[in-house]
Amino acid sequence: MEENKLTRNNVNTVLIAIDYDPSAQKVAETGYHLAEAMNARVVVMHAITDTIGYYSRGYSSIMGFTGYANNDLWNLGSMEDLSAASVEYLDKIRTHLGDPSIETVIETGDPSDAILKVAERVNADMIVMGSHSRRGLEKILMGSVAEKVLRHTEKPMFVIPVRNQ
Repeated sequence: MEENKLTRNNVNTVLIAIDYDPSAQKVAETGYHLAEAMNARVVVMHAITDTIGYYSRGYSSIMGFTGYANNDLWNLGSMEDLSAASVEYLDKIRTHLGDPSIETVIETGDPSDAILKVAERVNADMIVMGSHSRRGLEKILMGSVAEKVLRHTEKPMFVIPVRNQ
């Protein structure tokens, strides 16, 4: 008997792309539950960017990670320090979600390019990420990572609208 194409699960790997914004918790949890419902492999990634303003912002604790709450960019020292902090951050997410099988990836560079590169490398069937709904001058200056990924991928995307906390 031919399998019904509508009920067949074609999503084997879900890539969840997160940043250091407090909304990352919502993105990680929603993406994880989506992947869990599809019995899919979960890969959580973070892109390390060289945008100074991004890392100099202070954030409150995110899922138990306090990496930048009491530090600024100048205390991090180097890309190696950023990478080590990102590893700790992704480990905290894995612990928060309670699933040691979650794979984590750190990529360096423009966030949209990094997401696309990792999606190909891990053979993701779906990309989950947040959209900060920036408007006006902020969108013109910074662009939208979700929009750039959407324009350059053929993979299905699940975009979670989030507001800056």
